[in-house]
Amino acid sequence: MSKQFLSGNEAFAYGVRLARPQVISAYPITPQTIVVEKLSEMVEDGSLKSEFIHVESEHSALSCAMGASAVGARAFTATSSQGLLYMAECLTYASGGRFPIVMMNANRSTALP
Repeated sequence: MSKQFLSGNEAFAYGVRLARPQVISAYPITPQTIVVEKLSEMVEDGSLKSEFIHVESEHSALSCAMGASAVGARAFTATSSQGLLYMAECLTYASGGRFPIVMMNANRSTALP
């Protein structure tokens, strides 16, 4: 067994792979970008069987995850604190619809208005 050094984001990506999501909706935003980049590499090399969808915004990332979850797919998305604010409109629909979605929120401070 070989040992490998992983950053926290890389370790999280490996954890996501173990959960076997069927749909990954991703919009890169610092500091979670490494997670979705690693997942895209796993999908590309075949070690993770999943549909990787690169969306145009954080709002779209959660909307895509909700749609996938609504039809029974195992869905994953990731964001950071600022991106979570952009997703705020979708959060009530996701929870109200009781859509099971796994989402990572990488912590960072939000920008002041």
